[in-house]
Amino acid sequence: MPRDVTDDSGTTWTCAQAFAGLGDPSPAAQAAAEKLAERLDGGDGQVAVVATPSGGAQTVRLALPPDWETTMDDAALARAIAEQRPGG
Repeated sequence: MPRDVTDDSGTTWTCAQAFAGLGDPSPAAQAAAEKLAERLDGGDGQVAVVATPSGGAQTVRLALPPDWETTMDDAALARAIAEQRPGG
């Protein structure tokens, strides 16, 4: 499920786990999507998350813990985005 966060400059970012279910809600498809995302991030236990901005900023790809949606507060998520932005 996508999550919105607004950074200090007022840009709203919509964050969603990449490959989340690949469009199929079945448990098997969810597990396959998680495995794929894990492999793409080096198998370090993190998942790929894509942050898409509301304005002219460029989309950012993040590697976050699997439970990022519930354990990261908005400030931590905004910091992770800022760190991955060009010049961040």
